[in-house]
Amino acid sequence: MGLHRVVEPAGVLPQAAWRLDADPRIASNEVRIRVERLNLDAASFRQLSEKHGGDGEKVRAEVLEIISARGKMQNPVTGSGGMLIGTVEEAGRRSPLGLRPGDRVATLVSLTLTPLMILDGLARWDGRSEQVPCDGYAILFARSIAAVLPADLHPELSLAVLDVCGAPALTARVVAEQVQRRQRAGDARPVRVAVIGGAGKSGSLSLAAARRAGAGRTVGVVPVAAERDALVAAGLADAVALADARDPVGLSTAVTTAFGAPADVTVVCVDVPGCEHGAILATEDGGTVIFFSMATSFAGAALGAEGLAADVTMLVGNGYVPGHAELALGLLRAEPGVRRLFEARLAAD
Repeated sequence: MGLHRVVEPAGVLPQAAWRLDADPRIASNEVRIRVERLNLDAASFRQLSEKHGGDGEKVRAEVLEIISARGKMQNPVTGSGGMLIGTVEEAGRRSPLGLRPGDRVATLVSLTLTPLMILDGLARWDGRSEQVPCDGYAILFARSIAAVLPADLHPELSLAVLDVCGAPALTARVVAEQVQRRQRAGDARPVRVAVIGGAGKSGSLSLAAARRAGAGRTVGVVPVAAERDALVAAGLADAVALADARDPVGLSTAVTTAFGAPADVTVVCVDVPGCEHGAILATEDGGTVIFFSMATSFAGAALGAEGLAADVTMLVGNGYVPGHAELALGLLRAEPGVRRLFEARLAAD
């Protein structure tokens, strides 16, 4: 679990630690990765960019400062990190990860718990995109997760998909369970799924996963006309609604109008705070809200549901579901609309 890498405070797990030891010498159950690219969590990058008014040099300097001070990438405001790709340099003889030197991999655990050192000062990054070209190294523990990059996809595309692969996997599981419950009860009503932030990375994958899991109706909610047009063209949702997810009544109205009723499952994939109450209002009593965003206030969600007397199940999307990497990459390969949205985002970055 990497407890021996915790510098301070003592006794906590690496994710909760303020500082980790990024010594490149590995224990017998660790793996050292030569890092070539980071993918910053969307909420973290947005916070840093807004803090510095879009000044890429200042964003780059703060990311370097965080990594240098903490031995890992963990935004002190959002608490989130991201993930990375690189090549295995050395694998300890007792490592259970099955990785070998020369394997090109993406880590499927957060940078918030990954010992990390940057060697090039992020000289090739302009501070204006979530993906960060770099040279450095990172350490994986026995309880870490990594996936060998597929040969048929560009590494940057794979990284973007694997960064959010937990979202479609959890969405598929929850939707399939809802469908099965209705079938057992003889209830012929379609399961309605709303994805807030449907044109983004996790949102587009979640829409595709919901449809494949048996959702009868889907709606993607986006904040601006350009995203609405892109999502309509992608064909991933039965309806696309325009609403600010931070406006509880506006969001609820948009979803209810699109469906003619609240959603049975609402998936929150936005990277801005303040979207909890709208998602709750947009969900039918007895339904489920999946918060798959590091910008979520979980206290706000819990207290908001209580204050609204909303009988909804609220799930934290923790980023890991067995088989999540394969499912997400499969959706990218099989769904042209998903791939177009991802490639357009990478091109814009």
